[in-house]
Amino acid sequence: MSQSPVHDQVTAAVKRLGGDLVALRRDLHAHPELSGKETRTTSVVAEVMSRAGLRVRPLAGTGLVADIGPVDAAYRVALRADLDALPLMEVTGLPWASRTEGVCHACGHDVHVAAVVGAGLVLKGLERQLESRGLGVRLLFQPAEEVMPGGAHDVVAQGGLDAVNRILGVHCDPTIDLGQIGLLEGPITAAADSVTVTLSGRGGHTSRPHLTQDLTYALGKVLTDVPAVLSRRVDPRAGVALVWGAVHAGVAQNVIPSTGTVSGTLRMLDAAVWEEVGPLIEETVRNVVSPYGVSAHLEHVRGVPPLVNDGPSVAALESAALALIGPDAVTGTRQSLGGEDFAWYLQTVPGAMARLGTRTPGGPTYDLHQGDLVVDEGAIAVGAALLAGAALAGR
Repeated sequence: MSQSPVHDQVTAAVKRLGGDLVALRRDLHAHPELSGKETRTTSVVAEVMSRAGLRVRPLAGTGLVADIGPVDAAYRVALRADLDALPLMEVTGLPWASRTEGVCHACGHDVHVAAVVGAGLVLKGLERQLESRGLGVRLLFQPAEEVMPGGAHDVVAQGGLDAVNRILGVHCDPTIDLGQIGLLEGPITAAADSVTVTLSGRGGHTSRPHLTQDLTYALGKVLTDVPAVLSRRVDPRAGVALVWGAVHAGVAQNVIPSTGTVSGTLRMLDAAVWEEVGPLIEETVRNVVSPYGVSAHLEHVRGVPPLVNDGPSVAALESAALALIGPDAVTGTRQSLGGEDFAWYLQTVPGAMARLGTRTPGGPTYDLHQGDLVVDEGAIAVGAALLAGAALAGR
C-alpha cells in the first residue's frame, strides 16, 4: 500500500503505537468531561505530549496546543481534536464505559483525541524530516465543541491558528465501515444554531382557560407553526430545518402554567440564508403567539456556519488515505445537517475534515449522540495514519 519510504515509516510507527493509543482512548472514554470542564482530559493529553518532547502550551481554561517541527516553519499544518463529552448516560456495558454518571463520549471525541495524539507521536519521530522541509505541525486539542458557540473561537482568540497555513481533522462516522474515509470537497456539514423560545402569561385552572392566556396551547403552536412557517418563507433549496429537542411547561394536569420553554436547533445548508434568517425567526415567533396574548422571548444563538472543505486539503487527505490505508479507502459522502465548529477555523485558514469510518464491517450501525454508541477501535490507527500522512503532504 505504501508509496514511499516515509509512508512505510508512518505505517510502522502507527503499528507500534496501536496498543497505547487504544489504552489512551479507553482511559478518556471511562473519564468523560463536559464542555469547558475537560481538566483531566487536558492533563492526560498534555502529559503524553510533553513526555514525547512536543512543545506544549496550555490554553486558558481547558485545552492545549502542541507543536512539532521548526519554530519558524515556512509552512504549518494544524491537526485538530475535540475534547468534550455529552450529557448522556452510556448504556454500552463495555469494560471501559463511562464512570461518570450521565456523561459519556457519545460522539467519538475520545477517538479523535487518540488519533491526533497518534499522528503527533508519529510526526515527532519524523521531526528531522519536518525540519529539513521547513514544515511545522500543530496539534489543537480543543475544548467545548458540543456547545454553541463552540470552543473553536477561544482557540483562535488564543493564537491557535497563528502561522497556520492549513488545518485538518476527522470525525467519527458510524455509517462508514472501518478502513474507509468519507471525503467531500465543498460543504460537508450545515450551519447550526440554538433556538429557545420562552413564553410567559397569565396562568390558571384548566376549567377556565378563557380567564387565562393558555400558555401551554400557545407553546404547542410554537412547536408546530414556527417550523411550518419557516418552510414556506425560506427557499427550500437552503435546507432549513428547525427541530425541537426539549419542551418544559407546567407541573400539574389541571393547572395552566404561567411560563414555558421550547428549545431546539435550527440547521440549514446555505451559508447566505444562515446570515439572514435571524429577523425572520423573531417575526415568526411573534406572529404565531400574538393571538393568545402571551409574551415571547426568543434566544437565538448563532452556532456554526457550514463546514466547507478546501479542494487541496481534500486532495491531501485522499492521497494519504490511498497510500496508507488502501486503494479502496476513499468513499464518497454527502453534506449533512450536522453542525461542527471546525467550520470556524475554515473562516481563517483553508482545510478539510474527513469522515472516519468506525463501523465494524458486517456489524451494526450505531448513531452519534446516543448512549449505545460503539466504535471499532481500529479506527484510531486509521485516523492517526491518515492525519500524519496528510500533514506530511505539506503544501
